This record gives sequence, C-alpha cells and structure tokens, in this order.
Amino acid sequence: MMLLIDYLKAWPQYVMPGHLLSRLMYALTRVRIRAFKNLFIDTFIRLYKVDMQEAVEQNPHAYEHFNAFFTRALRPEARPLADGAGAIACPVDGSVSQTGTIADGSIFQAKGHSYSTEELLGGSRERAAPFHNGSFATLYLAPSNYHRIHMPFDGRLTGMVHVPGRLFSVSPATARAIPQLFARNERVVALFETDVGPMAVVMVGAVFVASIETVWARQVTPPAGRIIRQWSYPENEAPCFARGDEIGRFNMGSTVIVLFGPDAVNWTSEIGHGSGVCMGQLLGKTQR
Repeated sequence: MMLLIDYLKAWPQYVMPGHLLSRLMYALTRVRIRAFKNLFIDTFIRLYKVDMQEAVEQNPHAYEHFNAFFTRALRPEARPLADGAGAIACPVDGSVSQTGTIADGSIFQAKGHSYSTEELLGGSRERAAPFHNGSFATLYLAPSNYHRIHMPFDGRLTGMVHVPGRLFSVSPATARAIPQLFARNERVVALFETDVGPMAVVMVGAVFVASIETVWARQVTPPAGRIIRQWSYPENEAPCFARGDEIGRFNMGSTVIVLFGPDAVNWTSEIGHGSGVCMGQLLGKTQR
C-alpha cells in the first residue's frame, strides 16, 4: 500500500515544470520587501519550529531576504565537530537515507532501486573507477534543516562537475518510487583527494532547490543548461579544506551523497536508515 501511495505522489512530477518552479522560487526567496520577507520567514519558523537560538543572527527580521535566513550561519557550539584520528564528520543536518558499499559500481537507493556511480558522477567511467567497491552515505535534508554543507574529512579539491538534469523531489517517498532518482536530478559533484584516497561530495538538486553554491566557485546553478560542465584544480592551485569547513550550500532542501574508495571508511553502527543526524557528528571512521 505504501509503495502505491508513493507512486501516486511521484507520477505528477514527471510532467511538472521543475526548473520553472525552481526559478520562481529563486525569485521569491530573494524578495527584499520587508513585509513580504518577514511574513515568509515568520511563517516558515512557525511551521517547521526553527530554533533561532542556534543561529549567529537570532533576529529573523534582520535577514535581507528569505534565502539569507534559510542559509543562515549557526553558532559553532551549536554543532560540535567529531574529533579523534580518522573521524568522518557528517557534512549536513538531516536524516540518513542509506549507507553501504558501492557493490560493483552500484549504489543502493531504496527497495527495488539502485543507480551506478558512473551515472551519478556524470557518465564518466574514469571519475567513477576510484570508487568501485567503495562506500557511500546518502543524507536527506528536509526544509527545516540547516542547509550549509561541510567537509566530512580533510582533503584537497581536485575537480568539480555540474551535471544538468531533472528536478524531482528527493523526499523518501520519491526515492522509493522514481528509479535512479539521484542520477537523474541536477547535481554538483565535488571531488577531493584525502589521506585515505578519493572522496566525493555530491550535492543533488531537487524541485524548489533554486541554487547550489560552493565556497570556491560561488553559485554553480542556475544556470541549468544542458551540457555537463567540468572544472579541474591543479595541485599547486587547489584549495584545501579541513574536516568541518563549509564547502557549499543549498538554497532550499535536497540531498548530499558522500563517496569514498574501497577499504577507506567504516560507517558507525550508531546510524542507519532513517536516523536523524546533525552536521559535525560522527558518521564513520577511516580504516587506515
């Protein structure tokens, strides 16, 4: 019965103009008219029970528009960072969709659905090869969550890929109903080299996710376009990030997928499907 309900919820998304709706949301969330943006923010806080005591700026009306409020910075003490040698920190607030092994290049999405690492990373066999038989963690951000993305582990940026695509919802119900969801939606892939090998942080767009930003390239999307865009960062020019550093943000909610190579990490047994997580908490430990 649940699966039937999921399909009924999902099928209108095939004909819904996802990019148009997201561009409209982009405009609405940047309106600076005081009465409008304050009502928008106040309504959101009430509906989602947002705790403004965690924010650096605790006055909701001090934000210039809704998106500034939505991507607000938190006080460092609000999100303690996992420490200790080999600790993998959760990059976002949200809930665990799935964790596991990338079995022969296939990543588990939900019951009955998987997708390939190659598809997720933009159709490149070369980009996918280092993650063959590696590990993945899929983390879902609800609208109420903190929407900045942080570094799971120390690393050096080696490349970035913007993969245009659809903008389906990424809710758990949609993940159960739409095959290869995360390899079909628009996404930004950040590739890093770490002491335990390659790491990818994949920022997956969704309907109403009107923009994805990184700290090194600023706004990557929009524009959406139709062509895969790639950037490479030579070793002598590449930015390095420490565990917990901010690396990007979603302007509205979505999903982050973290990939490691084989024999690199073990996810902690304390998290599993549906577990709530906060940015900075222990997600796993390195094996090396």
